[in-house]
Amino acid sequence: MSPSSAPVRSAREVALAPPRAHGTPPVEGALRAQPEDFVVEEDLGFAPAGTGAHVLFRVRKRDANTQWVARELARIAGCRPAEVGFAGLKDRRAVAVQWFSVPRPRASVDWAQARGADFEVLEAHPHTRKLPRGALAGNRFTVRIHALQGCGADLAAALAPRLAQIVRCGVPSYFGPQRFGRAGANLERTAAGLAALSGAERGFVLSAARSVVFNAVLAERVCAGSWNQLLPGDLANLDSRGSIFPVEEADALTQERCARLEIHPTGPLWGAGTPRTGGAVLELEARLGALFARESDLCIAAGMQQERRSLRLAVRQLECESEPQALLLRFRLARGGFATTVLRELLATRGESCEE
Repeated sequence: MSPSSAPVRSAREVALAPPRAHGTPPVEGALRAQPEDFVVEEDLGFAPAGTGAHVLFRVRKRDANTQWVARELARIAGCRPAEVGFAGLKDRRAVAVQWFSVPRPRASVDWAQARGADFEVLEAHPHTRKLPRGALAGNRFTVRIHALQGCGADLAAALAPRLAQIVRCGVPSYFGPQRFGRAGANLERTAAGLAALSGAERGFVLSAARSVVFNAVLAERVCAGSWNQLLPGDLANLDSRGSIFPVEEADALTQERCARLEIHPTGPLWGAGTPRTGGAVLELEARLGALFARESDLCIAAGMQQERRSLRLAVRQLECESEPQALLLRFRLARGGFATTVLRELLATRGESCEE
């Protein structure tokens, strides 16, 4: 099947229910009976500077959203909320250990005692600058899957073949459903145009618009079976890095490296201009950019440029541990990877889906 021959579904369907790569999940389970069932810990990837005009600290939050914690830290530090830095948003219905920064307060603050009902500061260090978005090496996840009544309790045995397949092949690197708001609400707001949006809404809507075009391209390549293969005209990237290079003809060595999850095909993060891909890959991306014209035009109007994101997500350090009527999964993803994309290949769920 050519990469442009698969059927295209609505924006909502692409965003919230994209096709699975590994087939029907072997089990059905329940997620997040309590926040402790979903734990994510940021891997900063660098050490605090030890000196500087900012404070970099590690925070543990439970059942609280990132922006609320940022406002609380701003209040404690006596700074504006916009001056608080954090690398990424983490889901509310979870336990998250993540990094924040604030300008060094004029008055002394005992950060060891800085806490609220739903968060606490675990460590604090002087640092040279505000923590920017995306400044992470990756995230480590610990997720508990509960067996549903009547579905059998031996989840480990049922999932073992699928876990091995995911370690070997990776999963499609879809943007998760939280990127699109509750029930896809951020996608609905794309119809309003940028002028009708507040500052906070603007960022969420632009992110949703860009993400749904990417998901649409990836969904078609999943249907075509080429999401984990390098095609002539692809732009490839090195695993966990931003380095991008063109693929004119995928020779044996390149395909071997792709099979080892060292390099991946990429998809478009939409913006001004034309994707730098070629051949059938460019035809697919251009067609979907036109099909999702409202979302694409919104990105262009906001001054975004064409960028790339890996179509495939490698799942590292994947482990499982059996518990009574449950299974505990541990794995690591590169920055920007969603746990959703791993979990939906493993199991069908009832209720709330997992987040980034």
